[in-house]
Amino acid sequence: MSCFDLTVPLTARAADAFDHERVLLFQDPASDLKAIVAIHSTALGAALGGTRFQPYGDDEQALVDALRLARGMSYKNAVAGLDFGGGKAVIIGDPNRIKSEELLLAFGRSVASLKGRYVTACDVGTDGADMEVVARACRWTVRHTPGDGSAADVSDLTALGVLHGIRAAAYHRWGTTSLRDRTVGIAGVGKVGRLLADRLFDEGARLVVTDVREEPVRRLVGKYPQTTVVANTEALVRYEGLDVYAPCALGGVLNDEVAPVLTAEVVCGSANNQLARPEVEKRLADRGILYVPDYVVNAGGVIQAAGQLRRAPARRIVTRVERIFDTTLAVLERAATEGELPGTAADRIAERRLHAAAEARVAGR
Repeated sequence: MSCFDLTVPLTARAADAFDHERVLLFQDPASDLKAIVAIHSTALGAALGGTRFQPYGDDEQALVDALRLARGMSYKNAVAGLDFGGGKAVIIGDPNRIKSEELLLAFGRSVASLKGRYVTACDVGTDGADMEVVARACRWTVRHTPGDGSAADVSDLTALGVLHGIRAAAYHRWGTTSLRDRTVGIAGVGKVGRLLADRLFDEGARLVVTDVREEPVRRLVGKYPQTTVVANTEALVRYEGLDVYAPCALGGVLNDEVAPVLTAEVVCGSANNQLARPEVEKRLADRGILYVPDYVVNAGGVIQAAGQLRRAPARRIVTRVERIFDTTLAVLERAATEGELPGTAADRIAERRLHAAAEARVAGR
């Protein structure tokens, strides 16, 4: 096992480093492990964030992804009111090809070497069974295996939080939390998108969906025959009569090509880092489109993880996820009052809490 501290070289690359506290590269040739752990902030507590396992075009892409995701976790945890900092791990490679018990154990040993400064959990490409293996080598692991007393499936709580974010946005935009007869477009009906669709149908919404895979779309249409299916995301963002656009797959989907053609009045979904670049939010706002910051509404999973680490009762965890409605509304109302974009309002709320925690920690030394 080898470990390289990337933090010092990154100080010269402020555009990517985002002032991270520490960034480490772990390699274990015997198991094919190549992983980056990015710790953005521990001002509020141990850095909590999932482990993403996927192939990248090159190591630079993996590094930038880890850095952006770690920073996002700091802000997400801060806005959600959690006493955890932000971090993220990415394992580089195709999980369908190289994932193994040996690799996961090697990754667990890597995280354990940080002695609790970073706490890992599931993310894209990893699941509860993987975390059970990681936990054998690292006690700083959030476990989600069924039967462990979890409040609910992580994806379900993420979907619940997004639903409450949509309801808050509806109240802010239309003066009612009701979604009956509202048309919601979901891009990506995998775990979170499918569960969000269930909840939206219960709310009386009309759905328009797309996914790069046929099977999840087929399952959803089998359950809800009234669902409208479009060929791709480009067709979805141009769909006439869309009230809400919910990106629930990859990030970066709100770009300069989408901004001038999106028909929805509200954007609110579970995908991380939806804005391809920050300036896109202003382009959407100029067209009267309300963007709800993704990290505000997709915090259900990390709220559950934090609750499990604190051994909180299941009902308390769910209640905290439901408060995403209040958090979202507070962000949107602050933005309206201050004349700023919702993304800016959310960032300022997070930064105020992070700075206060950092100052308190310095004062306490």
